[in-house]
This record gives sequence, C-alpha cells and structure tokens, in this order.
Amino acid sequence: RKLLVVVLTLLSHLSLFLLVNKHKPWIESSYHGVITENTDAVLLDPPLVALDKDAPVPYAGEICGFHVQGLSAPFEAVVLNRTSGEGRLRAHGPIDCERQREFTFIVQAHDCGTGPEGHAERRSHKAVVHVQVGDVNEFSPMFGQLEYHGSVTEGKVYDSILQVQASDQDCSPQYSQICNYQITSQDTAFAIDRNGHIRNTESLSFDKKSHYKIRVTAFDCGQKRAAQDAVVHIHVKPICKPGWQGWSKLVDYEPGMGSKLLFPKMHLETCAGSVSWIRTTVELETSGAGRGCDRQSYSERSLQKLCGASSGSTDLLPASSSVFNWTVTLVTDGGRDSDLTYRFDGRQAAKIPDWVVPQNLTHQFTITTWMKHGPSPGQRAEKETLLCNSDKTEMNRHHYSLYVHNCRLVFLLRTDYTQTDSFRPAEFHWKLEQICDKEWHYYVISVDFPVVTLYVDGVTYDPYLVTDDWPIHSSQIDVQLTVGACWQGGEVSKAKFTQYFRGSLSGLMIRPGKIENQKIISCLQACKEGLEITSLESLGQRIKFHLNPAQSLVVMEGEDLEQMIAALRKVSYINSRQFPTKGARHLRISTAVQCFGEDVCISVPDIEAVVMVMQPSEPCITITGAEHLTVPASDLALGLSLFRDLHIISTVTKSDGQTNTDHRSGAFKEITHNLDYCDIMVLGEELRAGLESLELHHSALLGKHLEYANSSTGMSIYGLDSISHYTEVIGQVRYQSRRAVDSVRTFKLTCSELSGHYTSDQYTLQVNILHSEEAIEHVSHAIAPPKYMQIIHPTVIESNSYSIGEGSITMGCQLKHLEAISIYKFYFTNASTSIVPQVSDWFLNLNKINKD
Repeated sequence: RKLLVVVLTLLSHLSLFLLVNKHKPWIESSYHGVITENTDAVLLDPPLVALDKDAPVPYAGEICGFHVQGLSAPFEAVVLNRTSGEGRLRAHGPIDCERQREFTFIVQAHDCGTGPEGHAERRSHKAVVHVQVGDVNEFSPMFGQLEYHGSVTEGKVYDSILQVQASDQDCSPQYSQICNYQITSQDTAFAIDRNGHIRNTESLSFDKKSHYKIRVTAFDCGQKRAAQDAVVHIHVKPICKPGWQGWSKLVDYEPGMGSKLLFPKMHLETCAGSVSWIRTTVELETSGAGRGCDRQSYSERSLQKLCGASSGSTDLLPASSSVFNWTVTLVTDGGRDSDLTYRFDGRQAAKIPDWVVPQNLTHQFTITTWMKHGPSPGQRAEKETLLCNSDKTEMNRHHYSLYVHNCRLVFLLRTDYTQTDSFRPAEFHWKLEQICDKEWHYYVISVDFPVVTLYVDGVTYDPYLVTDDWPIHSSQIDVQLTVGACWQGGEVSKAKFTQYFRGSLSGLMIRPGKIENQKIISCLQACKEGLEITSLESLGQRIKFHLNPAQSLVVMEGEDLEQMIAALRKVSYINSRQFPTKGARHLRISTAVQCFGEDVCISVPDIEAVVMVMQPSEPCITITGAEHLTVPASDLALGLSLFRDLHIISTVTKSDGQTNTDHRSGAFKEITHNLDYCDIMVLGEELRAGLESLELHHSALLGKHLEYANSSTGMSIYGLDSISHYTEVIGQVRYQSRRAVDSVRTFKLTCSELSGHYTSDQYTLQVNILHSEEAIEHVSHAIAPPKYMQIIHPTVIESNSYSIGEGSITMGCQLKHLEAISIYKFYFTNASTSIVPQVSDWFLNLNKINKD
C-alpha cells in the first residue's frame, strides 16, 4: 500500500513537469551579422530573439542563455531580457579585418528549466550565424620601394619613363586599392597617371639639368595618403657632347684629413674625336676664405715671428685685452671665422695710446697691413684714412698717413725741418685695381727715404706719381696716431675724427728699419691651402706641369689624352691649418684641345666645382688650479707666487657622429697647440700705485717668444708660444704688496688661441690676506705649507651638464663619462694637499683614464 502511494506521487510530479516545460525555445534558422573592425558589437539581421511557448510560466517560458559553438569563434551571446528572450551577440575583443574577414558559427538558445537551479532546461534548434567584418581605413598606402631611378635621352618626350607602385594592407577593396598617384614636387616637367606611370611633359636638356629629383605620393580609395613619399630620380642622358664627365660639383673636405683628390673618376668624352694635344688648367678661387685664402690666423706680430722677421714691430690692431684695449670699440668682421679682422663703415676709429706708438721712426721704417676695399660711394669721393699721425692739439698737420682716394693708395710723409730745409718728396701715389676690387690683399709700404716702395701680395709696385712739399717746422705739439680716421685736434671748435675709412683691415703693423727680404714677405702672405699633384713620378715625362707659387693654379699639357686624364685625377686640395676657415672654395677647369689634321676640333666647355671645407672641431682651453690662497700680510712684501699650482690644456671634442652636438657622447683629445696671450685681471679696485703690483722678472722670458705688459688693472702676457711656456711664465708672476690694507684680493686669468677666436673659461683665484693677529692664530691652529700659505683646492660638484669645478676649475669641455667626474671628486675630497698635483696630472690625462 505504501509503495502504491509513492508511485502515485511520482506520477503526479512527472505530469506536473510535463505540463510546465513541455516546449523548447525557438530561434531563427540563420542570422547575418556585421561587425566593424576594432570594435566588439555585432549588428544582426534579424535580431537575436528566442521565443518559448511555455510562457508566461516562470522558468520554463524564460530564456536563460545562448550557446555559441564553433572552432575558435571569438563571439559570445548574452541575454538582455529573459522574459522577452532578447539577446545580443558580441565579440570577446576587437576584431581585426586584416586577419579574418568573416566568421560562421552555431548559436543555440536554452530556457531556464523548471526552477531557479535551471534543472531540466530545454534547448532550441541550432541556428547558423554568418558575421562579416567591416573594414576601417587604418592603413596608409606604402610604396614597394622608396627610391626609383629612370633615365631619358634629352630632347625626347616619353609616354612612360617608369612606373611607381604602392600597396595598402587594409582588407576591403575600397581601402586596399590605390586610386590615385600624385607628384608633390613643385614646378616639375613631369606628370603621373592613376596607374603610377611617370612621363615628361616637355623635352629635357642635359646642359640645363642632368638630374631631376621628384617626390610622389599615393592615395587609397578612401583618400588616405601614403605615410612616406617615394623619391624618383630621373637622369637625363645627353646627346653626345664633348666635355668632362664623372666629376662632382661638390667636394666635402674634413679639417685635418690632409690631401684629398678632387676628380678621382673624371674622364673626357670626345665623341669619337681624335685629340692630338690637350692643355688643362685647374684654378682654385679662395676669396670666400679668410683674407683671400686660409692663412695662419695668429696676430701679425706672432706671424712675423713664425716667418723669421726681425723683432720690434708694433701691432696697431691687436686682439682686445685688458692692456690692449683700444680696439674694443671696433667692429670685428664676422665673415672671417678664424681671422682677427676689423670692419670700418665710416664711423669707427681708434686712438693708439702714446705708450704703444713707436717713437724711433726715422728715414727707414715699414708699414704692413691686410686691406679689403671697394669703390667709395657717391660722385665725389673723400679721403679714407687707414693710418694717420697728426697734431693732437693747436694745429692739424699730418706728419705721416696712409689713405685711399679715388681708388688710389696714397702715402704721405712730411719730413722734419731739422732734417732738411729743401723741397722733398712728400706724397706717393699708386693706382692699382686691387685697391677697389673688394678682395683681401697684403700691402707693404717700405720707406727708405726718399724712396718709398709698395708691395702688394709680394709684387713690387713703384709710385706713378710723387709730389714734393716743404718739411714741417719742429714744434712741441704732441701728436696723435689713429687708425680708421685722422684726428683733427686744432683749428676747430671741437676736436674730432675726420676722413673715415670704409673697408676692412687686419694686421696693421709699423716696424722701424728696412723691409724684410722677399722670402719673409711671401711667408707673411702665404696661403695654408692650395692645390697639389700626388704621385707625379707615376705619370712619366710626357705631361708638362706648372704650379704657381700660391698653389692656386695648375696647368698641365701633353699629347697623350689618357695620361692627361690620369694626371687630372691626381690633383688634390690640401689645407694645412689645424682650424681652417669653413666655407666654399670655388674650382674652375678650362681645357683647350687640338685634333689630328682637322680644321674644326671639339670644344670642351669649362666646368666649375666647389670644395666645401667643413666646420672644424673647436679647441677648448681648460685652466685648473687652486681656488684660494691664504697668506700673512707680512709675506706679501717679498711677493706671492699666485699661480704655482696651475694647469692649462687645450682639447678638442671628437663626436661619434658629424651631426652630434652633444659633447657628452664625444671623447676628449688633447692637442698640441700654441697660445697667443693670457690676461691676468685684477677684480675689484685697481692696484694702488706705489703699494701694490704684479711682478714678472725678465729672466722668466728668456728662451721664449713671449712679452708682457703691466698696468694697475692687471698683466697681459702675449706672443705665439707653447702652452707649457705660458704655464711656466704665469707660474712666476708674483703679487707684491708693501702695505696690505685689503683682506681679500681676487685675480682672474683667461687665455687665448688664434687671436682671441678661442678663449678659455675664466679662472679665478682669491688671495685671503691675514693681518698680524689673524696670522698668529692661523699658525697656531692650522696645518699649512711653509710660509703659512694654505692652498685650498676647490670642491668638485656634479651638475646636469657634467661640468666640473666651482670658481677656479673652469671646464669649457664636457666629460664623456660621469664616472671620471666621480673619481676626480673622490680624490680631491679625500687627498691631502701634497698629492693633489699628482691627482691633477692624472685627471688631465683624460684619454688614458677613459681607456683604463
């Protein structure tokens, strides 16, 4: 009986279940969807909806989910509303059309079964879903190659010279096809069609232009432009014309590379002509370089020493310094990168201090200068004075002067009445093209009264006109020597300059005595750059050569054409300056030929090229030494050696790449080079006359090419000499104070190469003066070197720019490795005074440190 009750209960439950969930869900048999790439939402047609006839029965009539079935189908279906059966199809992540353009998979819906737990769910039939991926124009067209080359023969018009091709990685035809090409270069003689074929729109001339470089871009059908243009080179082939071929219009020259061949692959096209004789001339025009060509950029005084000229010259246009300060207001000629030149525009002039003016000029003396001058403006030209020695007050007599008037160079020399009382030559006139050709020339006025001779670029010229005058009566009136104008000090309401010069000057010197020999004059104006011919012995004796003294002109002639070509290939450019003037040097090649027994022979056109001298690596002068000296006042009476712990080096930074301006990536290379002056400046109040002075014994200059000038504001040591000699002499400069009043004296040291073109950073030294009580306390409590002098070395700091030093350690260069700074800092922080010089020597040998 109990068994019967259980059976009846089960049957009742079964009938209830069958009654509640007796239908399975229903969906469409197929769906079509679209998804845009890089998104996850799918738009289905028809919409994803599942229906169940068991509704509105809870659970049985509700849709609980959709199942997606397919091999790696990156989609899922989610239920939006269980009662209405609405669903949505979406991707697991962004879809990439370029990887797969369409997907096919199965979707199936199921209801919620008979209760919250979802038991006894029923599933719909399986529906097929096709999803297509919509393309986005995300890729730009790309050319198969970024450079194309084609050629045409001059005088012909082509339907197609070459074809460029681009492609697109987008997946759809709309965005993956190239619909248009376009030439982006302006004003070209070429056109391009929709298929990338390039043609010329007019006939081309090889002589007018032998190479065209045009840029081409492409557009897909969505009007997206190529990310990078293609460069098309079209070479114009000439109809055979005689002339030189295989040469470059631009030859780069790196400073320090020595001799460089100019035409290593050059050959002559004769168009089957028979040449019996040929002469070729190669001319180097260097007017764009300093003073007509690259010469030594030292001061004229230093250059005279290099050339072996006698001493005693006075430089009237030196580099401005604390002592030679009369040129500070003059305008330097910025166009001369490495030369000390001054430009006068009719408003600048300089008075030469009396202590500089040579006082022993008699009937023999010499004036030398570099000058660049053009025609004077206006119809009525005025006198333009280079150099003038006139009365300082009362009268306006000109004792001697050098001036330009109407493109004539005139030298005025009025003899003194005490020397003679007769009519004597007074004005000497020269009329030369060089005076107004706007080019640099070297002028030497040699006076051996009554004869005056002019040398221009080493060539002698006699005056075409000499006028006489009475000598000047002697007087007690002081005279004023000026440069760039003449001083008018008397017979006017206000003293002023007059007869201003318009042009450029450099190296204006006066020297008592006769002019040097021709060899020294040639050395003073000689170029450091020029042409040369390498391996002459390999060319045999059948080619005749001529090279002018300035090495700016090479003439070659002979009967063998092949040997002539071989000879021309051996012509080189060389620049022996360590820091040459950057810029263009123009080359011209002219050729004359004769043919075998023909009345008409080929004509070879002249060609022009440029040697481009690149920017040299600039030197960096570094000065290191003590920052403070502490000394009792009593010791200053005997003199204090200021710079006994001094180090000076000159380095250049060699960068890893030519365009790399970050010196931290370069390596320092110490160079052997000369200095031309060092200035010791007194900071603060000037030295008190009779109480304080800077002293240097003349014995310190023995065996050296150095001189010095002293004043209350400091000392200038000058002359072309080695860094070691400068260091030795500066180390012997003493500061003397007979009655010390100040507690602190500060000195600044700067040095120069190439007439101030390259200068060091400022090195400062502070002298702390201890008076009697302070000195006693200092001796009792401080450990100091002999004579109670304490050398305090600077604290080394690190900064973002890797510079070193505080105060007296001045680094114009930057280190390659920050580790070197740290090592240097460690030694200076921990080392005693006695080993600091050794550490400094170790640090200065920076190249060896980097290698180790």
